[in-house]
Amino acid sequence: MGKAKNYLTFTFGNCSTLTQSNNLNIQFKIVCEKGLRMMDIAEQSETQHDSSSSTGMTDQEKQMAASAYEAFLAGKYGECLKHLEGLQELNKDDYKIAMNIAIVEFYKSGQTTTGTLQQILMSMKNQVHTSADDTEGLDDVENNLLCYNQAIIHYYMRQYSEAISIGEKLYQFLEPFEEKFAQAVCFLLVDLYLLSFQPEKALHLLAMLDKLSVQGSSKNGKAENSSSNKDGTNQKAELSAWIEMAKSKMHQYKVRAYIQMKSSKACKREIKSVMNTTGNSAPSLFLKSNFEYLRGNYRKAVKLLNSTNIAEHPGPIKTGECVRCMFWNNLGCIHFAMGKHNLGIFYFKKALQENDHTCAQLGDGGTLQLKRFAGIPMCALLANKRHELLYNCGIQLLHIGRPLAAFECLMEAVQVYHSNPRLWLRLAECCISANKGSSEQESKGLPCKKGIVQCIVGQGYHRKIVLASQSTQNTVYSEGQSAAIPVASMEFAAICLRNALLLLPEHQQQETKTENGSKSSSHSGSTESGSENSDACSGKGQEADKFLSAAPSSPLRKQEVENLRCSILACSAYVALALGDNLMALNHTEKLLHQSKVSGSLKFLGHLYAAEALISLDRISDAITHLNPENVNDVSMGVLTTEQDQGSDKGDEPVECSGKQTPLCYPSSVASARAMMLFNLGSAYCLRSEYDKARKCLQQAASMVNMKEIPPEAILLGVYLELQNGNTQVALQIIKRNQLLPASVQKVSPESCRKLI
Repeated sequence: MGKAKNYLTFTFGNCSTLTQSNNLNIQFKIVCEKGLRMMDIAEQSETQHDSSSSTGMTDQEKQMAASAYEAFLAGKYGECLKHLEGLQELNKDDYKIAMNIAIVEFYKSGQTTTGTLQQILMSMKNQVHTSADDTEGLDDVENNLLCYNQAIIHYYMRQYSEAISIGEKLYQFLEPFEEKFAQAVCFLLVDLYLLSFQPEKALHLLAMLDKLSVQGSSKNGKAENSSSNKDGTNQKAELSAWIEMAKSKMHQYKVRAYIQMKSSKACKREIKSVMNTTGNSAPSLFLKSNFEYLRGNYRKAVKLLNSTNIAEHPGPIKTGECVRCMFWNNLGCIHFAMGKHNLGIFYFKKALQENDHTCAQLGDGGTLQLKRFAGIPMCALLANKRHELLYNCGIQLLHIGRPLAAFECLMEAVQVYHSNPRLWLRLAECCISANKGSSEQESKGLPCKKGIVQCIVGQGYHRKIVLASQSTQNTVYSEGQSAAIPVASMEFAAICLRNALLLLPEHQQQETKTENGSKSSSHSGSTESGSENSDACSGKGQEADKFLSAAPSSPLRKQEVENLRCSILACSAYVALALGDNLMALNHTEKLLHQSKVSGSLKFLGHLYAAEALISLDRISDAITHLNPENVNDVSMGVLTTEQDQGSDKGDEPVECSGKQTPLCYPSSVASARAMMLFNLGSAYCLRSEYDKARKCLQQAASMVNMKEIPPEAILLGVYLELQNGNTQVALQIIKRNQLLPASVQKVSPESCRKLI
């Protein structure tokens, strides 16, 4: 039978004709300062004494506590420790002093003992019986500071679901807090929501922050009127600076949220506010570049990135962000979207070099030491972007036809992002591409004699032409090895595809939710990330049910999940055919063809794969049913168009081509697809010795397509038919001319072919 299963395409790293377009992890992140907080024991003691909830502290203890707090704010950690140790001798059972000592020692060590501090805070939390589920224990400010410090450590250690859980508990008790502390909690939650791709929640919190800032300014304005002129002037200057800084942060966060939501109109308004408040700073130019990237104005996005003054950035040790690494990564993403893939991989490699250089600066152990969180400043723990960059490199290498190099990159990335079904599909595509071998037909679009003639043996009268048999898969990677060993073999591809299918939510459960929206989020499958499981705390669980985590790229919407399911099933059928598991291949194709929203391209491949499996199972009649040309009505690549692809409100500049092209080995029209079905139908008739029907199918197919679109297998089929009829000279003529049939063959009408089925 014809080599139907070799008609593959790579659209954004795809192997099957339709795989949901893969968003590279583009890092346009705002640097946000988040630090641990120390309790001002003297101020807290006065508050408790006034409310008759405590016996208070002596004047000496208050003085020592105040001196310790002032020394901490001034960065004099040694002096602060002396005061705190003196306080601890007088109050040995006060855990607040112990917490402050632990925090001061942490800062004194250069913020390098993150793991130790996390254990100390956890033991203190158990000591005061305050857990994330114990909402009654969060009323005291010191307990809230303990929880806040824990959330900060979870944030820097990339444990976002734990940090969100604590932050949402703190958010329920914002009213009694100091205004700046309440704002810090909100900003932490906003950043966590954006890191976990929950922009709607982030915007809701930013709206609350707007109200808090307005209320705070009015309260402080009244307080200034009652104070002295000098103190009022200083407070007013401090307040105005604080409000302006908060507004600038909120504008930047809103831009990030709107970019994740692909909302161009709202993002355009906020971009103007960001540029007005921060000017041409690195965060504002990065955000504007991301905005232009979203709209498809790639050249303008590159121009904005190049205008960024990276030298002014403080560096990863102080801010936790390597701007140079993000700069090269973003250039790689933009050139990938422009279709300049070699430039894209060049920039991604530059980003990896910058990342490795940054890791080497942060500690002697480099990347390995970062995994242990030892000897690295806490604020710099987020600077390592190695796995995100390897993910981008793997997708780019797969797209430019280097599957083995892509496999190595993605295998390292999957160790971190093992719950991403799209990433497992990419690994399977690497295996498929590595085992498919080179094909001149795919590179040039021409049927070549290398695909027909294997070799010529003998000379003169004894000269023999040896025709090529059906090409076999290259299994050099799996010989003598277990299928579970991560090498680019078809056996390992089957494991990757099985993992991808298991990570997708159950199809029936999704249908139940769509029919009855009142059902709870427990029907959504167990593969959602921890950040999405925390949605019930904020009352927006129904929104999160529409998404599936696919870190490091954006989450998948419901329709994108269905598209991904179809692509995985198509790849699974292809791999099963390559491994000779025809029953499993038939099972996958039946599931694919029964999907409610399968695209025309995958439906076409499904029929071809099903027919090949049925022929191998000696069910020729069933295969002929699948090979009916009338089954093909659409062969478009059919990827669901997202807002990014639509590019609503593009602006004045035209959108450039993203470089996505239909592969040469794939039929370019419905006519060529039907011709391919007829070629395979002719093979099926040959197996039943119905040579006349097979010849008519070949004649019909040859009249529907160009000579360049005729595959070598079809020419071999024509040679076989002529040999069956005893026409040896005609068969030799077909081989020498590399043409399916002589030019004098009369074309057959489409109606006559329909009668054959």
